[in-house]
Amino acid sequence: MDLTEQQLIRHFDHCPWLFAEGASDEQRAAQRERQRALGGDSAIGERCYVADSAAVHPDLLRLGDDSYIAAHAYVTGEVRTGKDCTLNPFTTVRGTVTLGDGVRIGAHTSLLGFNHSMAPDRPVFQQPQTSLGITVGDDVWIGSHVVVVDGVTIGDHCVIGAGAVVTKDLPEWTVAAGNPARPLRDRREAPARPAPGVPTSGGDALARFAATARAQVAGLLGRCWEGDRYVDRPGAAATVRAHCDAVEIADLLLGRAPEQLPADEHAKRLGTLQDPRTGLVPAFGEPLRPVDGDGFIGEGSSLYHVLCVGYALDLLGASFPYPVRGVSEMTVSQLLARLEGLAWRDGAWGAGAWIDTWATAAHWNRGHSLGHPDGIGSMPGTGSLEALFGWLLTRADPWTGMWGSPSAQAGRLQVVNGYYRLTRGSFAQFGLPVPHPERVVDAVLDHARDLRYFGGGRENACNVLDVAHPLWLCARQTGGAGHRSAEVRAWAERQLALALPRWQDGKGFGFGPGDAGPGREPGLQGTEMWLAIIWLLADLTGCSDALGYRPRGIHRPEPARTL
Repeated sequence: MDLTEQQLIRHFDHCPWLFAEGASDEQRAAQRERQRALGGDSAIGERCYVADSAAVHPDLLRLGDDSYIAAHAYVTGEVRTGKDCTLNPFTTVRGTVTLGDGVRIGAHTSLLGFNHSMAPDRPVFQQPQTSLGITVGDDVWIGSHVVVVDGVTIGDHCVIGAGAVVTKDLPEWTVAAGNPARPLRDRREAPARPAPGVPTSGGDALARFAATARAQVAGLLGRCWEGDRYVDRPGAAATVRAHCDAVEIADLLLGRAPEQLPADEHAKRLGTLQDPRTGLVPAFGEPLRPVDGDGFIGEGSSLYHVLCVGYALDLLGASFPYPVRGVSEMTVSQLLARLEGLAWRDGAWGAGAWIDTWATAAHWNRGHSLGHPDGIGSMPGTGSLEALFGWLLTRADPWTGMWGSPSAQAGRLQVVNGYYRLTRGSFAQFGLPVPHPERVVDAVLDHARDLRYFGGGRENACNVLDVAHPLWLCARQTGGAGHRSAEVRAWAERQLALALPRWQDGKGFGFGPGDAGPGREPGLQGTEMWLAIIWLLADLTGCSDALGYRPRGIHRPEPARTL
């Protein structure tokens, strides 16, 4: 049966993409008249369609070529679109809204580019309106029943799942969903599709990876030995950390010291680096520089050397010959003053790193004092450790379980990375439960969706470790299936599938892309960190036994000491 004229109009209103090829001359003339009759300052491009049933009452409308407004859409305010844009049936686009080219907006979706205040001094209907506007980039697909609020910018190539409520900006290539909308992945990052019969995660892949790494580790360490000292990678300068990384890698994969020196010679070389006066280890060729009255070095590589040299000596069956004086001589009042003065608001990673170093130095000092009866005065008082944990427990944010504040510029990066360093040296190292573990998991998973750091090959060793360890630590504490365990496992499986192929034969792992750390070239630091990360990820998926190794150094899962 032939459709009547009115039925055809309703058909085109709901399926406007059919108008260009299916409309009669009379219908085209009626559409031109419909477009001329639009109110406000309107300019319509070529081959566009505006449904008769749509309520289009703009102050300004710029509709790009090959775009359409479908049945029962509601359009007001100042709306600008590029070419090939679609406002599907029952969409609402109001306020100041700008769309790029190729934007698809699903049915029943609302883009609300205005707002009004809700001060308590007058009824809501009397409040003044505001408008920051909504900007949507090119090649964006917004699903059905989505709400985008005023002030949001959606970057190019984004996809937003049905029912999402978008309250914050989304960077380009983001796939987002949820209420509020959260990034799920980078659109360019297709789901992993392993070759037939070749697993990229699970026990078989892990066992095969570990066997490869174990077979190649001697050559890997040899290429970084320059006859007297270790370098991170050929051509780099020798560093204290490179020597420690070599010890950690050899212990992890071979269960012994690197073959370049006997174990006692490794221990002797590392032990003699310690400054007897301060108990710190400077970088090669650099003097120690005290930065505060208590004599404890507050910055520089000497901070991390407390960790890496101490644990390398521990793996070699040795220890620091001297206590770390700035910790052993620090009073409780000095410690509390230092904790209050750390840059928690804009430098949570540095604050966490300082606590990691202080607590690790306290750990070494206790072992030193217990092993040397004549040095009992070097042992930090129990009161100092109690003061540290008391301060941390009373200042953890109950909403996140963390310390510090996120920022618009970096998101949760500083807070989450600082949390790893802080808890590694304190709660994890001394075997104490962290506060609010479920909230920590929530905050860390939220950070793990930030496409500035995860997705599209952006992952570096530091950022992945600083998510994996908190998730692992909290999972052990919550017991049973654990809080959001399915999501944690899925994230760990995804990271494993990405990490294992990054091993470079004979060279190991690079730290990661960009300028952070030693960069993308494979070397000792990247290899040491990724080996530990892979163990944590594998343990989160229940497959760590397949690796045949377990970290015993800086990234050891067991407490180094219990209180």
